[in-house]
Amino acid sequence: MLLAAIPATDILINNVGIYEPHDFFETTDEEWDHIFAVNVMSGVRLARAYLPGMATRRWGRVIFVSSESALNIPVEMIHYGLTKTAQLALSRGLAKLLAGSGVTVNAILPGPTLSDGVQQMLRAEADRAGQSIEEAAHAFVRRHRPSSIIRRAATVDEVANLAVYLASTLSSATTGAALRVDGGIVDTIT
Repeated sequence: MLLAAIPATDILINNVGIYEPHDFFETTDEEWDHIFAVNVMSGVRLARAYLPGMATRRWGRVIFVSSESALNIPVEMIHYGLTKTAQLALSRGLAKLLAGSGVTVNAILPGPTLSDGVQQMLRAEADRAGQSIEEAAHAFVRRHRPSSIIRRAATVDEVANLAVYLASTLSSATTGAALRVDGGIVDTIT
């Protein structure tokens, strides 16, 4: 349906994703298949459909919205972390496949971000604690991502700023990269 409506594009942002805390031992094969299909295979299918045209036109941008959870696998969402790590491998492999074509492929690794999905996830906790969503997000970061240097959730605009750069002509020498906008959660200097 999407490909019929938009048969070609110069910029592809693979941003669809699902997540939910789930015990590893209770996660069924069907749940593994579903999260992999949504978080990974959707990007595979769209890249397979749109990259040949970008390569022919000698210009294009592909961005996978991964997560800091690709490097910092959350024990309560191992299935999610695995899909985000798969996106890093996919984006790096595609960048190498398209070397010299004028098409760049990169991944963004946001940390906790006040997206609609995160707000929904935090709503019950915020209501129980008599907090705003922002306060609940702050508590979540302190509790579950204590290595955060900014000590808060990012805004969607802060994450989007990195995507805007990667989608622009300014990023012509940036490809095959996994760029963090995680507030410093991943404890590394590289």
